[in-house]
Amino acid sequence: VFAHNGSSCLSRKATDFSPAYTSTRPLKSREPCDPNSTMSSAARNKSLQHRLRERLNRLRGKSRDPPRDAETHSTASSLAEPSTFAANLDSSSKHATSSVSSISLNQTRDASEEPTTTRNDATQSRVDKGAVLPVAYASGLEKDSSIDDSTLGLGIEVAIVSSDLWSAAYREAVDSLGKDINAAILKGDNVAELFKQLEKIDKEATQESAFLRGVRYLHSLQVPLERFKLALDLATPLTNIEPTSATVFGVVKSVTAIAISFSTADLEFAKRIGEMLEQLSYIDDCDTLGQKTNKIDIHKALVLVYQKLLEFFNAAFEILSRKGAKLVMKMVLENDRLPKIVEDFLKHADDLRKLVQKATWEIVEDIKAMLYDHEIARWLGIGKMSRQSQHHAYLQQIRVDKACEFLLVNAKFINWHQATDSQQLVVLGDMGCGKTVAMAFLIDELRRRNEHQLPQPRICYHYCRNDETGQAVYIFSSLILSLLEQFSGLKRAFFEWYKQVTASGIDPAASFKKLEEWLQKTLGELDRPLFLVIDGLDECDRASRSSLLKSLKNLSQNTSRLKILLSSRPQEEILEQLTGMAKIDLDSDAKRDRLIVEKTVERQLSYLSEDVKPLVTETLSRSAQGSAIWTKMTVDLIEKRGIRALAPMRAFLKEIPQPRQLSELYVNLLSRYTSDDPENQRLATTALEILATTRRPLSILELAWAVAMGVAQEGVLTLDALAKLVDHQRVMSLIQPFVAHVDFNDLRKRQVRLVHQSVQEFIVREWASNRPAQESSAISTLATDHTPVQRRAVNLEAGILDVCIRYLLLDDIGYIDLFSEEHLAIEELPQGLDLFDNDVPNDYDPYCTWEAWEENMIRYDPIERGFGELFVYASCHWIDHFGAISVEPLLPGLGNIGSLCQAGSTRLHNWIKQNCRPDCTIKPRFIFDSTLYDPLSVASLYGSETMLRIMLESSDFDSDKFLPNPAIGAADQILQWGDLPRLKLLMGSKIGHQIRNLDFFRLVMNQWSNSLSDKYRQGWDVVFDLIDDVLDMMVRQRWGNELVCRAASTGCVPIIRRLMDRAQHNAELRAELLDGSRPEHRLIGEAIFGNHVDVVEYLLEQQGIEAHLQHRNSRSENVLHLASRLCNPAMFQHLVPRFKDGVHQTDDQNDTVLMRIVMSPSGSRNRLESARILLSEGGVNEDGRFKDELQETLWVAERLGDLDMCGLLIRIGKMNPPSARTRDDDQMVSKDQTSENEQNTLAILKLLRTHADTGSTPAE
Repeated sequence: VFAHNGSSCLSRKATDFSPAYTSTRPLKSREPCDPNSTMSSAARNKSLQHRLRERLNRLRGKSRDPPRDAETHSTASSLAEPSTFAANLDSSSKHATSSVSSISLNQTRDASEEPTTTRNDATQSRVDKGAVLPVAYASGLEKDSSIDDSTLGLGIEVAIVSSDLWSAAYREAVDSLGKDINAAILKGDNVAELFKQLEKIDKEATQESAFLRGVRYLHSLQVPLERFKLALDLATPLTNIEPTSATVFGVVKSVTAIAISFSTADLEFAKRIGEMLEQLSYIDDCDTLGQKTNKIDIHKALVLVYQKLLEFFNAAFEILSRKGAKLVMKMVLENDRLPKIVEDFLKHADDLRKLVQKATWEIVEDIKAMLYDHEIARWLGIGKMSRQSQHHAYLQQIRVDKACEFLLVNAKFINWHQATDSQQLVVLGDMGCGKTVAMAFLIDELRRRNEHQLPQPRICYHYCRNDETGQAVYIFSSLILSLLEQFSGLKRAFFEWYKQVTASGIDPAASFKKLEEWLQKTLGELDRPLFLVIDGLDECDRASRSSLLKSLKNLSQNTSRLKILLSSRPQEEILEQLTGMAKIDLDSDAKRDRLIVEKTVERQLSYLSEDVKPLVTETLSRSAQGSAIWTKMTVDLIEKRGIRALAPMRAFLKEIPQPRQLSELYVNLLSRYTSDDPENQRLATTALEILATTRRPLSILELAWAVAMGVAQEGVLTLDALAKLVDHQRVMSLIQPFVAHVDFNDLRKRQVRLVHQSVQEFIVREWASNRPAQESSAISTLATDHTPVQRRAVNLEAGILDVCIRYLLLDDIGYIDLFSEEHLAIEELPQGLDLFDNDVPNDYDPYCTWEAWEENMIRYDPIERGFGELFVYASCHWIDHFGAISVEPLLPGLGNIGSLCQAGSTRLHNWIKQNCRPDCTIKPRFIFDSTLYDPLSVASLYGSETMLRIMLESSDFDSDKFLPNPAIGAADQILQWGDLPRLKLLMGSKIGHQIRNLDFFRLVMNQWSNSLSDKYRQGWDVVFDLIDDVLDMMVRQRWGNELVCRAASTGCVPIIRRLMDRAQHNAELRAELLDGSRPEHRLIGEAIFGNHVDVVEYLLEQQGIEAHLQHRNSRSENVLHLASRLCNPAMFQHLVPRFKDGVHQTDDQNDTVLMRIVMSPSGSRNRLESARILLSEGGVNEDGRFKDELQETLWVAERLGDLDMCGLLIRIGKMNPPSARTRDDDQMVSKDQTSENEQNTLAILKLLRTHADTGSTPAE
């Protein structure tokens, strides 16, 4: 750019770097130089250098303030102009090309604002801090100035600084010469006197000083002194120069004056002096356009130049110090000392010139790179790169690497990374699951791996967000900026291409097509492997996303070593566009959730105590459910509130409030995905409200049909009419961020659910206050004890209930039978078994799921039967939503419930059949007999108490919608499955008379005694207290005794107690309860027959019970005979002491109680214990008849082979064995040789013989 050899001229145009920096114009061509001129072109180049320095300074200044369009256009034009920097370079100049990396405008600004003080490097440390420092030049040579009119060149200004590169080199030069230089020079002694002598040389003969003669002589030789950077004013008398030789400037100034003065000594010497004066200007350029380079090579070269200047000054000083000034000119050439010094100086100065030119070239390249960066950043967006880098740095800060490492071992990632050709990989995940953080992890992991590869792959990444960063032009601009940053050699090509396209009238920065063309062409020529990483495709608008994916596909097909990594939410439209790409799903993982929670808590809540921190970690880990964003925002909320103590923290975690930032995010997402269109908002909110209240995940089609039903007008009465309103793709696209990942290839899979519990809380809690216009008008009439959230939840339940009921009331469902005859026939067959394989057991597994249990069962399809997509859910779960509504204004109309549950109707049969078959298996999961139900029984079981009360008050139970006796039917269902206290409502209603009878209480007692679990159901006390409502009736209708006997037989102590307690103050009731006219077991007998010891114990405590105790039935059985059937020792323990007379009574078979016990099929232990109680507590009758009975009993026991019973009878019954077992020879033998237990016969004989020898033993 700057220096040309010899007398070559600048013939090309150069860019005018005007101070205004607003326009571009070529310089006027310079006049050709005289071929005989001894002046080189360095002076002209120095002027260009000076202008470049000014240009650089202005660029620095503009880097501090954003350039206006007009100003920056000038820069662009300058770079685009063919006659710019490169065109002015000397083609013969040989120098090393520096490897200069481009720098950003921010870096340029930082560099321009650095202080100019010299760093304490190794070279400058040698400078004497006490030395007087040199002049600093600030302005250049003005054109067309003359010797007479102005100073030649520079307008020198003096600035004293602490240290500089000139002084450092000068001091080193002085130190290197040591004693070879006259000390008087360094001290400045007598130098002014010598200048006076120099002024007088030949002045008497020529009437002109030697200095002026030298100036004139050099001009005559066409040495352009006015173009040189001289250190003195040629118009100033030599005696007024006042040199200070102790400084760099003083030496240079002195040498300049002496050299000009000595130039007249010889022609050749004068030419060399001219060259020497020209080369002096390079001393000023050692700071390379004002840059603080601290280059060692320039410093060393400058030291050598100073050495020669000092040698020249020293030699001249010696010459001038001699006497005889007239001989000075002859002495100049004496021994060729000064000419040799000049030659050496020229050699070293030329070396310095080349080094300065090389450093200047590097700076100019930096300037060009800065200008490229400046323009490219302005075109493509000055903040894109920094914005992306800042976001990446933030993600690095919050990232939990261990929670992302699972991606590295994923087979799809490994295959993608190791492939040698172009590949694409997509990471899919729901909202807030941590996709972006995972992408940041993969970017850094790819960088780490790339460091050890040759050639080293490059990575260009971009994060799309819900703003302009999601637009296709922005994305490609960002990627191109990243690419140019890593491949600086592409900047010039991009710059020229951009200017070329702009010249055609197109703004490339605003044209995705043009950016795509350049990127495709550039990547096609790129040999190095490249990774393109784009996060958040779902954040892009549809047009941008489509253009981007199409372009990436083309890039992948045309670039051999391109790897593309994308991430997105799994939206249907996006998945269709990503067909063929490998995909990784970020599913919820409890282990990963815990890692994220632990790291987040440790980073933000490290101040928590050791007992509080584990509580937070454990609770948030359980609730995270794969939502990293919920975890982060909840921890932020804890940090913001500053909760520290255990109890407040536990209270906070029990009811974790919704973070405000999360609610704002959901609001913004809903607004964006619905485009703020009212109709879209209506569909989206309906869908989300349904999902917030469903009892199970819906299929895509179920949700779409539910939404269509929810927004349908009243005129939609058939399934065909409703089907025309269904648009599942639209619904799913509107709510996609709020639902978990779904498989769009299976529209009937039950998979659609809200992505996180926080979304449900947002729908219920936030919309309760944020959407008042959409609330039902009935909400204002709700009870005051309902909070806004509770009212909102009830309103949502009412909404989905209305959808279900309206759907089930469609005409088709009322006249089409769900099951065909074929289905009914199949229902009778075994399900889930191989009918020809007897080796496969059908064992019930209590731990398996219903889905597993029904896996191989035969199924039916309601849709094929014409019931539509929502029939299964509506049939199975409308009753769940029905029971959740207790607010009267929101309850469904009685007419709708009546039509839906009309007794014996096809509609009722259809939805009940489906209700007990949730997965559409032919075999029902549980019994649900539709013939037993009507609107009242359904409302009694599944409706709220409010609903039941309204139905009992307002319904016409004589209509054909109800069963003939609706109250007893409803009561039966409540007793089996329902809420027991509702029976009180039923009995107190206008149809309560239907259950104020014995049949109702039989149902009550049968259900109570059905199983142990039934006894522990809540609400039995309310039911038993209903006995108070029928006391008078049972006395009048004479069914009180039957009731208490039934209670005794079932063991229903609560009813017996209530009846007996009430009878203490009611003689008529008492007489009715203890009526002895029943021919059978009567009261105690019923309890014994049912083996209810507690009932017997309680009844024996009642007054007037003796008649029942002594009662004998038609078979002459007393209560002890009845007790012998089961031989419950506890029963005999209560009865025998109270009824000893009954011990010896016989039944119609002439069997005593003891005989009945001996022959009882009960267990041996119970028989023995019962016999022992009977013999011990009942007393032994000593008359001969009783002894005969005992001997007969012993004989029966012996016949039965009951050794233990024989022993008991002998010991306690005081039997005489010889009287029972004797022969004619008085030997004991068995009375009956046909014992049923022959193996005990010998033992029994041995027992009898033993007792015969010793006599009967008393009872033990």
